[in-house]
Amino acid sequence: MSTAVLPEPAVRTAADGYRTVGLIGPPNVGKTTLFNRLTGMRQKVSNYSGVTVEHRSGRAKSGQTVIDLPGVWSLTPESEDQKIAVGVLRGTQPGVVRLDAVLMVVDGTALHRYMGLIAEVLACGLPTLVLINMADELVARKGYIDPLAVARELGAPTALISASKGTGMEAVTRFLNGEHAAAQILPVLQAGGNAASGCATDCNNLTKTGAYRRPHHSRFTREFDRWALHPVVGPILCLLFIVTAFQIMFRMAYPAGTALTNGLSAIGAAIGRFIPDAVLRAIVVDGIWNGIASILGFLPTILCMFLVITILEDSGYMARAAVIADRTMGRVGLNGRSFLPLLSAYACAVPAIMATRAIPSKRDRLATILIAPFMTCSARLPVYALLIAAFIPARPLLGGALGLQAVTMMALYAVGLLAALFTAKLMNSTVLKGNASLFAIELPNYRLPRLRTVALAIYDRSKVFLKQVGTVILVLNLAIWFLSHMPFHNGTPSDVAGSYLARIGGWIEPALKPLGLNRTVGIALLTAFVARESVVSTLATLYGSVNAGAALRAEIGLAGALALLIFFALAMQCTATLAVVRRETNSIKWPIIQLAYMTTLAYTASFITYRIAIALHI
Repeated sequence: MSTAVLPEPAVRTAADGYRTVGLIGPPNVGKTTLFNRLTGMRQKVSNYSGVTVEHRSGRAKSGQTVIDLPGVWSLTPESEDQKIAVGVLRGTQPGVVRLDAVLMVVDGTALHRYMGLIAEVLACGLPTLVLINMADELVARKGYIDPLAVARELGAPTALISASKGTGMEAVTRFLNGEHAAAQILPVLQAGGNAASGCATDCNNLTKTGAYRRPHHSRFTREFDRWALHPVVGPILCLLFIVTAFQIMFRMAYPAGTALTNGLSAIGAAIGRFIPDAVLRAIVVDGIWNGIASILGFLPTILCMFLVITILEDSGYMARAAVIADRTMGRVGLNGRSFLPLLSAYACAVPAIMATRAIPSKRDRLATILIAPFMTCSARLPVYALLIAAFIPARPLLGGALGLQAVTMMALYAVGLLAALFTAKLMNSTVLKGNASLFAIELPNYRLPRLRTVALAIYDRSKVFLKQVGTVILVLNLAIWFLSHMPFHNGTPSDVAGSYLARIGGWIEPALKPLGLNRTVGIALLTAFVARESVVSTLATLYGSVNAGAALRAEIGLAGALALLIFFALAMQCTATLAVVRRETNSIKWPIIQLAYMTTLAYTASFITYRIAIALHI
């Protein structure tokens, strides 16, 4: 049979050719790892025009813009984020420039699953480099792929790479620069062979010729999943991971944050000695520095939580957790598809609500949107940590295996989760009657977390947190300081008791007294609508001390602190979340219902908590 080499494309450069490149592939194939390797810290996250699906793009070292598209299984999408990916690929998505080329990423340990999707992508007609990822794992599990034979079968340049190890990346660099692909991956087609539109949907031809040998199933994955997916042992194992994370938070992250706060406080005092004017010194030290220092002290705790989540995701365990969660969610009318958006709500409810676009069922999607704010977001963590450290003793439990503070933190997370499940069940039996849709998920093999992926996740979260501290919280602190010292009398600031802020606090204090709280706490709760974590810096500003916990301990007592923790765990105090709910549901009705329901539930639960604590003489 005669053979023919594909015509060589004209040489292209970044300047006149591949300026915008799309990164597409199924979930869990290492696409994000490749994106991180290509772009490093030159990334940005925004939203696609007209929708709230996140848009991750970055600048490659060679100058091209790389767009990381949502994961897809086919080009016949079911969910909103998959529709976006297909729209960008086909050049029909508003606000996104047309792609010049495509990097198609698949998992080399399961190539047979992706041949149909590869054929669909190639049929779009864009210059495409097929990247068979996880070459290192393929070799370790005794598999084999001949990329030249795959290129012949697909009719497209193909490279065997390991995004985590960085091997094979030179082929990607040459492709991005519009240069010729390496000789060993140039496609050679047999006359009458498979073109892109008629590509084989399995690997039978490759297997028969010896060009593809499926790897052995990971023995570790098989053995560990016997326990991880067990109906009894699985949930216990999941709980063990959670307990370990909270223990790390209070035994390592919180002491590090306390040391950071004390160091920043000492620096602030030193700065104050160089400012002779009393008013200016109060503004700089009390109004700005102390407030920011108090919230920065919780950065290690927040990053610790993200470290644990990223490790669990990158190791492959998070998909198992979704399967475990599906068994519980089915009882309240949801399924495992809601798990990942709800999990991301532990970081922030806003992107979590955006992530619900991956849920095909409109009913399940709406239910997930409405319960997502119950998840304990990272902005609540500083408040939890402040109150727990101030009111709960560091008492060892179970022979020192657990600490009372860590158990208290876990209980607060459990309160939010139970409230979410209760609300989902309530909606399923009233306003959102129906059956949960079927849930299917591919379970990737377990692998060691990639240091680069974990480091970039921590870096991104640090950047977001510090940006929040340097903008919203800084402005709030200044506003709180001025309101708490105005009006001025003969150039002298008023005491807090006679300030404008005290008047505002006086208006809301009657509603808080049944909860054992005072107007100072009420003022802090009002600022939480702008940024939840600002509660800590607001209290520090009002009390004129980085250590706001000691002042609170003297004013509200343990019963009031418990009521405040429950209120904060259940209340909807985030205007950004309400705004995104309004946008996602395209209705003002749902955010109003959500705000009213969560506020009522939080107030009622706090009142009951306070009364029980008083009755028990706590």
